[in-house]
Amino acid sequence: MPLRRVCVALLLFVPCRLVAQETKPFPMDWRNTAGQHADVSFLLEAPAGKDGFITAKDGHLVKPNGERFRIWGVNLTGAATKPSRDDAPLVAAYLARFGVNCVRFHFLDLPARAGLVAANRDDTRALDPEQLERLDFFIAELKKRGIYTDLNLNVGRRYKAGDGVADYELLGFAKGLTYFDARLLELQREYASQLLTHYNPYTKSEYRNEPAVAVIELVNENSIVESWFSNRLLGKNVTKNPGTWTDIPESYEKQLTEKYNAWLAKRLPAGELKKLRAMAGAAADAPVPRLRREQFADAPAFRFHTEAGFYMELENDYFQMMRKLIKEELGARPLVAATSDHNHGASGYPLLSSASRLDIVDGHTYWQHPNYKDDPVTKRRIGYILNTPMVNDPLNSTVAELSRSAVAGKPYTVSEVNHPFPAEHACEGIPILAAYAALHDWDGIFWYTFGHAEPSGWEAQIPGHFDIRPDPVKMPQLAAGALLFSRPDIRPAAQTVARSYSAEQVRESIRLPRNERPYFTPGFPLRAALEHATRILGFDGPATKLPEGPGGEADRIVSDTGELAWQGFTAKQGVVTMETKRSQSLIGFCNSNRPQLSNLAAEIQNRFCALTLQSMSTLPLAEAPKMLLTATARTGNTAMKWDEKHASLVSWGGPPTWIEPVVGTVVLRKLKGAKRVEAVALDGAAQPIGKPVAARQTMRGWEIPIGDPATTWYSITVAR
Repeated sequence: MPLRRVCVALLLFVPCRLVAQETKPFPMDWRNTAGQHADVSFLLEAPAGKDGFITAKDGHLVKPNGERFRIWGVNLTGAATKPSRDDAPLVAAYLARFGVNCVRFHFLDLPARAGLVAANRDDTRALDPEQLERLDFFIAELKKRGIYTDLNLNVGRRYKAGDGVADYELLGFAKGLTYFDARLLELQREYASQLLTHYNPYTKSEYRNEPAVAVIELVNENSIVESWFSNRLLGKNVTKNPGTWTDIPESYEKQLTEKYNAWLAKRLPAGELKKLRAMAGAAADAPVPRLRREQFADAPAFRFHTEAGFYMELENDYFQMMRKLIKEELGARPLVAATSDHNHGASGYPLLSSASRLDIVDGHTYWQHPNYKDDPVTKRRIGYILNTPMVNDPLNSTVAELSRSAVAGKPYTVSEVNHPFPAEHACEGIPILAAYAALHDWDGIFWYTFGHAEPSGWEAQIPGHFDIRPDPVKMPQLAAGALLFSRPDIRPAAQTVARSYSAEQVRESIRLPRNERPYFTPGFPLRAALEHATRILGFDGPATKLPEGPGGEADRIVSDTGELAWQGFTAKQGVVTMETKRSQSLIGFCNSNRPQLSNLAAEIQNRFCALTLQSMSTLPLAEAPKMLLTATARTGNTAMKWDEKHASLVSWGGPPTWIEPVVGTVVLRKLKGAKRVEAVALDGAAQPIGKPVAARQTMRGWEIPIGDPATTWYSITVAR
């Protein structure tokens, strides 16, 4: 790609200068098993579950011996969940080398071959033996290498005529309906029983008794409370095979209204029911109508809170019913998660109040998730992004969004997160979240997604918004993130900001305005989520006093441990720094903001990049004999073309992937007793590109030129 010139606006005027480097091809090679220069599989204990099940204790995931267990994971989606017998060992070994210790198996309930559901029937009630065998073998290969499994149950099931489901063609993924329709509840119980009692001949256990299965998730991004406040319970859908987020058909709306009125008759005294009827304008012989979103603001508190309580009870009853099936009736030993708090444009507290009664609390978010529109000319479905850097918007960051969901006394995981491709600042995503997740002392992160396609079809191109497997920026950062989070290199926050809500606050939060996002707690200083840990104490009050805010410097937010700092964002030149004994990072506009860390400094030509230097042993950087340096900027596909606004791709391009190499000088400082320092660039298989380059010792430290040859990671050795 051609060079381009960009003016960088600082607090003072500076001349325009060359800030983007010429891009170079850089494909990742997952089949080459020889590269060991960036292997962090030493973080894993093999086989997974060798001493028993992962459990929850004192609000965290723990191993059988009581030691903490942090999940550093990826999702595998659809056909990617079932590699061939030849590919399964290679994929498992590849994941282990990047420090992945758990795989979330997503969309297993699709028709074969993408999923497990037998495709040659007129129902969705049987599992395909061939696909089960492939899954069994792969899970066994993961287990051998110390990689646990997270099994998702209801994600993308689309029902057929033989299922006996009313209006089956109008349901899409049946979100919301899965909570109350008797037939759908029956089919979910049946599927869960089939999968969890299935015997894996390679691990020699049923999944309910398999210690390498760490988590079982009930439903994915599915909440009837959310369906209500998103106006998806209106009963207006008549479109066959609708999308993921769809209104329900008329027959289900009538059923839900009947259930609501039966619930009212059971729950409310005659006087209160009469009062509610009057508020709703319902005659004595007519059902009480349910509220629509546009009626929320004007609805009397009694009517609004009563109906909110109905949906919250449905949600809780569903979670408890499925928990009882899995844990008591089936006797499954893995931990159970309900669903994720995933909609940060609205309150998640009604959902969390019931989801937190299970073993694990979970969250999802994406930095600038694509918004999809149909092009009026080509009719193609196109994803649009804002394409702005997160370092300039800390209070709306993935850290701030995800931090609202953690509940005291429960492990907290993030089972989906990403900076979706083709975001030009995506190199900031993994190191920032790994660092702050460790500060918050969360229990797991799963990046979405390692891949969608079967490995036999994997190419050296990024095929969609979420696949990280071919990404030459995110994959090296995945290894670096494992060191940050799993080891861990960052201390938990010294202070935890605790808050609790009254039951009334939880319900009322549903109709708070969007400008209260993501915490939907008026008065809560969002800076606190970047300075301390945060936890919810409870959902039935009384409400706690909020911390004072904002406090601190306007343009600098420092963690209470002093290890993390977020600065420069008011000038739109944000930089996040991380400084610990074994890991140090410079992330963001590093060419205009040049903080100097104890062991790392840099002079970089690129406008935006992420540098992370890490010890590859238990020793601190000052004494480490070997280090890993990840140096990442932009990436893309060959012949990829943006639209004029850089908000969407006109052409996705093809293989191979390219990188914008980070060019400049890295300075390694205060290396005790160092006599010689060498750096070698690594290729997409983590093997050396050419010969090592000797660092030059100066008054500043050991200077290493980077950028030629082009790469996103380096292995550094120190002789003493």
